[in-house]
Amino acid sequence: MAAKQKVDKKLAKKIAEKKTPAGKLRELNEAEIQTKINELKQELFNLRFQAEVGKLENTAQLKKVKKEIARCYTVLTERNNAK
Repeated sequence: MAAKQKVDKKLAKKIAEKKTPAGKLRELNEAEIQTKINELKQELFNLRFQAEVGKLENTAQLKKVKKEIARCYTVLTERNNAK
């Protein structure tokens, strides 16, 4: 049980220090997040195009970009629900 509490404290500290990707996004305002979403969607389009053509070397990048877009939408939804 003590080990689980230790992990929770580490996680809480990490979140408090905003080292998580979502923590960094929470520092941005809504316009900046929207801009970031648009940039990420453009990047995702380019990666998908490269994947179809066969030029994409790191296919894991597709998943990373999708997750980052989801993080942005999650932060926006949290803010809307808090209002």
